[in-house]
Amino acid sequence: MRTLSVSLLLPLLLALPAAVLPDGAAATHDEVIMPPALSPGGTVALVTPARPQREELITRVKEGLQANGYNVVLAPNLTTQWGYLAGTDEERAEALMEAWRNPDVDAIFSLIGGYGTTRILDKLDYDVIRENPKVFTGLSDITGLHSAIHMKTGLVTFHSPNTSWVLARVEEERPFAVESFWRTIDSTSYPPDAQESPGWTIPMSEPDIPTETIAPGRASGRLIGGNLSLVHALMGTPYEIETEGRILFLEDVNEAPYRVDRMLSTFQMAGKLDGVAGVVLGRFTRADPEDPDRSFTHREVFEHYFAHRDYPVVFNFPVGHVQDNATLPVGALAALDAEAGTLTLLENPVVLPGE
Repeated sequence: MRTLSVSLLLPLLLALPAAVLPDGAAATHDEVIMPPALSPGGTVALVTPARPQREELITRVKEGLQANGYNVVLAPNLTTQWGYLAGTDEERAEALMEAWRNPDVDAIFSLIGGYGTTRILDKLDYDVIRENPKVFTGLSDITGLHSAIHMKTGLVTFHSPNTSWVLARVEEERPFAVESFWRTIDSTSYPPDAQESPGWTIPMSEPDIPTETIAPGRASGRLIGGNLSLVHALMGTPYEIETEGRILFLEDVNEAPYRVDRMLSTFQMAGKLDGVAGVVLGRFTRADPEDPDRSFTHREVFEHYFAHRDYPVVFNFPVGHVQDNATLPVGALAALDAEAGTLTLLENPVVLPGE
């Protein structure tokens, strides 16, 4: 697929009329905090804000990080079992906050998702998080933390494979996800001219599963979103996301078309689908209807909600509960071209050494 470089694309996007290119009123650049990039020799804290992880996978992740030149700190609740949670709400919240308060920790990696992050959002100290910006990664239920942290602090966080996917399995199985993960957060993965020519176009993972256009157009805005179920669960709470002027990205797993339909209808009635800059729909996996002859497909549901929109919308973007899962920085400025099926970061989502 032929794509424009950031240096060529940005002037074109900025020349578009305001109706097509919202100016990102939901968050200006001054309100966004970029965390320092992770560098070899840095320290990574491994956390489990939702469900626990198995000891053998923790060991493999730790050894993988150490082999890549990182120091590792283990949260005390990684294997703690309290029902389906990795410890009580207080234990999980305190373990996460300890990683943020620890001055030796440079990045915080979520080992696994599951369920439980919404139970601790009101137990976090967002002032501490704002004052100690660090790379924070994770997927699925971790979307609860991405949404709350970014909306409360402006910190850019990273919707990415959970670390068990990146390091606890053979990298050859998931080269796209592994490369995208390190390309986004690791200072050594940035080219020498990254400060003068920031950003890059997120590559496509599988030529035989192309990104599809639901509504045409081009626009830019700051990325917001993640797992649809978690974003939906935060509606009506202090952690509800702001979509005005943003590029909204959504993905999910085990959610049949009718369930996706119901969540999108909530967004529509709440006005969350009005005034967005654009929408990136990722992969919705393991979610076939029980009776396909008596159901819409996921694409048909998306067409109901988005085909008539005057902003760009794409489907099947490589993000979600899939092996080829791109890392997307929540809060970073990006440009969406629905006809080309491309999403381009217009800025580096981390502060590089020397900046």
